[in-house]
Amino acid sequence: MDSSQDSTHDGSDWPVDKLTTLRLGRKLVTEVPASRPGRRAFVDITPVRDPSDDRARDEGWVRQDRGRRFRLRHRDRHRHRHRHRHREYDGHRLDDFDHDIGAVLVASADAADEAALRAALTAWGLRPDSFVRPWQTDDPS
Repeated sequence: MDSSQDSTHDGSDWPVDKLTTLRLGRKLVTEVPASRPGRRAFVDITPVRDPSDDRARDEGWVRQDRGRRFRLRHRDRHRHRHRHRHREYDGHRLDDFDHDIGAVLVASADAADEAALRAALTAWGLRPDSFVRPWQTDDPS
């Protein structure tokens, strides 16, 4: 079995590599359907970093934290049309310097821990295994 599809032993359905990425303080992203043709939309999970992460970086290592908090963001051009938390961009501008023209922060949510993060994703209809590292997507942020 591919280890990226394994679940952790604590009962969560996060693939081990994705959960480790979050615990190491690194962002994950998934693309979601956009509101209309020519647009692109993404959901990101950004782990909240603290001074302990900065000290570890300064010492040349990365701190893993099972107790991290998380931030989710929703950017969209048409606030009233969307329930999912995501950023949406003009598809033709993704490769340009001005990729964020028209992208507006609609909502953000904080999750106090991994369980709260899972609950938020479930409420938004998103699955943990759909998230990847940012460089594996066209997400410009």
